[in-house]
Amino acid sequence: MVPLWLAFVVGAILSWGAYVPFIHEGQVHLGRGPLRAFLCVGAAYFLTAVVVPGLLLALGAEETRFTSKGAFYATVAGVLGAAGALCVIFALKLGGKPVVVAPLVFAGAPIVNALVSMAWHRPATPPKVWFYVGMVLAAVGAALVLRYKPN
Repeated sequence: MVPLWLAFVVGAILSWGAYVPFIHEGQVHLGRGPLRAFLCVGAAYFLTAVVVPGLLLALGAEETRFTSKGAFYATVAGVLGAAGALCVIFALKLGGKPVVVAPLVFAGAPIVNALVSMAWHRPATPPKVWFYVGMVLAAVGAALVLRYKPN
């Protein structure tokens, strides 16, 4: 049986995988307006990240106690997510194409994630060489996508 969390991983892959083409199309139809597109992204974040969890908390889906440290890190994570979205939007505004921007972002982000995660939560034993091979392959994969992208 496939674990339920894996369904949410697939949801994130599909959502983020479609994000760059959708935001590019939105910008195009807004007259290449990155700030207007980002405002729409913010409205969507408000609905999905404020209204929905607020309702679920109000309905008792989980406790409503916040800690200052937890709220700080979660808020910084939100700022990082929004900053990443804004960077994608401006990359597209300044001439980047979705077929180029997305592979760079989505191959680079897991590499940064692995390095930050290992720095923050030092592994008990050093990663095997295959871990580093995987990071190199992520970069090589992005390079291959960019080299042989459709015109």
